[in-house]
Amino acid sequence: MKTYNLAILGGSGAVGYEMLKLLIDRNFPIKNLYLFASKKSAGKKITYKDKSYIIKELHNSSFKDIDIVLGAIDAKIMKSYLPAIMQDGAILIDNSSAFRMEKGIPLVIPEINPQDIYTHKGIISNPNCATIIALTALYPLHQHAHIKRMIVSTYQAVSGAGEKGINELKEQIQGSFAHQVFPYPIAFNLIPQIGDFEQNDYTSEEMKMQNEGRKILNQNDLSISCTCVRVPVYRSHSLSIYVEFEKEIDVSTAKNLLADAKGVILLDDNTQYPMPLYSSEKDDVYVGRIRQDLKNKNHALHLWCCGDQLRKGAALNAVQIAELLIKNHV
Repeated sequence: MKTYNLAILGGSGAVGYEMLKLLIDRNFPIKNLYLFASKKSAGKKITYKDKSYIIKELHNSSFKDIDIVLGAIDAKIMKSYLPAIMQDGAILIDNSSAFRMEKGIPLVIPEINPQDIYTHKGIISNPNCATIIALTALYPLHQHAHIKRMIVSTYQAVSGAGEKGINELKEQIQGSFAHQVFPYPIAFNLIPQIGDFEQNDYTSEEMKMQNEGRKILNQNDLSISCTCVRVPVYRSHSLSIYVEFEKEIDVSTAKNLLADAKGVILLDDNTQYPMPLYSSEKDDVYVGRIRQDLKNKNHALHLWCCGDQLRKGAALNAVQIAELLIKNHV
């Protein structure tokens, strides 16, 4: 079996560590694995399954002989290293927002649009975590009845801000209400702002759902209104979704479609339903609380879903893309 030299950028962070775990657990054919991060993290040891990996400082010269790069660093920093990655001929699978909406760069969820990897020119983007979770849950229904409009409220765990977000919640629970990561204390609180506010009064995080959803589904008229809320949960995002379809669909049909869907676990019997408690550290998106809309009964549903932001919402999606690349020799 062919093996690959693979690098993780941001190897000391929460998403980078999940990437490391998944590559090992899924037996990715690695020849050499390199973990890179900032000068501050260089020299640290990351241990998983009794094996230690040393973090190296990231430089423009770090990509020589690398086949695949998994990016888990800030968008601005990622852009600064792109010329070096391209020059050395590596394929970048990027988890940041740096290239998601650029024309010609595929934005991929393997359960939805795996064929788009064939169009890559050295870069493939991972969508936003909430977009991945929502569309993974909805795509089986979209194939059947075609989504027209969505209203989404997200309840996003502090893991969305990385290890520093998790640590800030831990410190506040212990009694320190100092805050640097979030604009207000997050412990015992909800913050209805993720990202900066744009001119339309939606935040950047809220607009990602519509903009990225249109690109992934290749549907420029898709309408999505989103409200993103940070909640005091360590990991796993939750979403409440109202969705309108062009064709008729009922609850029974929706449940049957979701029960057979890849990457989805249906948990809907009115005694059990998706919660971060169940979906944390799991690969699948959990879906439940499926209801017919009381007014638009034939063409609209409400549902609730949960998915681990660090796994399917970030690291797992990137690793799945890498698996597609080597499987199809792209």
